[in-house]
Amino acid sequence: MDADSHDALRLRRGDADGLAGLMDRYQDRLYGYLRRLVGDEAMADDLFQQTWLQVAVRISGYDGARPFGPWLFTVAHNLAYDHLRARRHESIEDEPGLDRAATTDDAPDAFARALARQRGERLAAAFAELGAPDREVLALRFGEELPIADVAATLDVPVPTAKARLYRALARLRTRLLASGPREDWT
Repeated sequence: MDADSHDALRLRRGDADGLAGLMDRYQDRLYGYLRRLVGDEAMADDLFQQTWLQVAVRISGYDGARPFGPWLFTVAHNLAYDHLRARRHESIEDEPGLDRAATTDDAPDAFARALARQRGERLAAAFAELGAPDREVLALRFGEELPIADVAATLDVPVPTAKARLYRALARLRTRLLASGPREDWT
């Protein structure tokens, strides 16, 4: 029995240490996923807490024969999309995204660091222009480094559908990147 299944079983029996073990392993990844999906730090904090509350409440519905991670991200996905749908003044397709770019501090010189920072900013801006469904599939696959089967399980779609969504999201991201500057910057 892996650590996730063991902790889920402990939680199911009412042992709060089971929840603590699961949170220790997943808190950073889950928060990052929610932050990228909703694009708002305060809302990501709220959804993060709601997700763990729902995990504690719904643990009896978790099938221990399946991996815990996709189940957890499905709970978070459902809460996040409920929140996004409730925001009547913005559609899911127009959600704001990341406002901070990842930079490379180990670049060999100041020029290389500046170029890497500029690329990161352009990538973050292009990512932010994507709709929530595109940001989500990209965040699950590349941000959380989930295998495509786990992405499909999280989204509750067949694997071919998850692959198609990922392909379309990458194509839209590529289009935005190419529109934001010279092609040489992205090859």
